Amino acid sequence: MFKKLFGSNEPKEEKILPWIALNQEIQLNDIEEKSKTKTQVIFKHSTRCGISRMVMNQFVTSYDTALDIDLYYLDLLNYRTVSNEVGYKFQVMHQSPQLIIIKNGVVVSHASHDAINEIDLRRFL
Repeated sequence: MFKKLFGSNEPKEEKILPWIALNQEIQLNDIEEKSKTKTQVIFKHSTRCGISRMVMNQFVTSYDTALDIDLYYLDLLNYRTVSNEVGYKFQVMHQSPQLIIIKNGVVVSHASHDAINEIDLRRFL
């Protein structure tokens, strides 16, 4: 009963996602091209924002590692110009945190904040 209430002292295994670092604007052309054969997902994250960290943790916890998608991680504080170019290229207003799903060269869905974890990525395979 106490383990259910307070947890266990045993360390939890950390889930590692297949992140691809998005840190160059030129990668956006590759993402657009790859999206014609495989769903591409960009997670824009602010490393200084508690809400962004909370949403990221929830996303990681619930992410299905069996999904056949390319998953990009964008640290928007260190790569602000890349973040701006994502908005221009894919016509999505900047928010943080933000999840952008690209298929066949266009954004098919996007969400920010808590709505990120409501998206079922399987719908976009």
